[in-house]
Amino acid sequence: MTDDHAPTRVRVTADDVRHTVRLALTALRAGLGADWETKAGTLEWSCWETVEHLADDLFAYAAQLGPEEPPLDGEVPFDWVARRADGPANVTFADRAHGPAGLLMVLEACGAMLTAMVRTAPAGVRAYHGYGVSDPEGFAAMGVVETLVHTHDIAEGLGLAWNPPSGLCDRVLARLFPGAPMGTDRWATLLWATGRGELPGQGRLEKWRWYGDVPE
Repeated sequence: MTDDHAPTRVRVTADDVRHTVRLALTALRAGLGADWETKAGTLEWSCWETVEHLADDLFAYAAQLGPEEPPLDGEVPFDWVARRADGPANVTFADRAHGPAGLLMVLEACGAMLTAMVRTAPAGVRAYHGYGVSDPEGFAAMGVVETLVHTHDIAEGLGLAWNPPSGLCDRVLARLFPGAPMGTDRWATLLWATGRGELPGQGRLEKWRWYGDVPE
């Protein structure tokens, strides 16, 4: 028996990806003159490296949806490399000669790729992710979460304001973190769910993951 009074989950869309990336770009462009080699929040990566990692995430999620028959047992076999021992392993890097403005253009381009793939991939497509074989909506939600939380990290490092919309946070929590507390501030809850904050009665998570599997 179904609960006729249960709220209907609002799906995460390509428009959410595009909107989130645009919000992030607006926030980060306020720090173009800052030191992008400073650490990004609590991460061991610099703000520059964290933007490259974020752009690479968006690119990789788009790439997973790209093949006519996406792999279900592993990632599309790009050659991910790290440019220093403790840095992120990426396919996507920005030409440092173009400075932070060029770096953000790379982020914008990769966000556009994921937006386009989510918009055009059939809903029945399934592709591999380490946190569960997922669908286009799932990869859209992953891209939104990565953008929201890594922009938080970068904004902390650069001393910028970043407070994303509650509804956006709520949609990705419902899709990827179905066990997250309800009735709490949605942005604070997403930070808690990704190991970046605390909630009343809930300590900071030492380990966390999302659930990319397609809901039944």
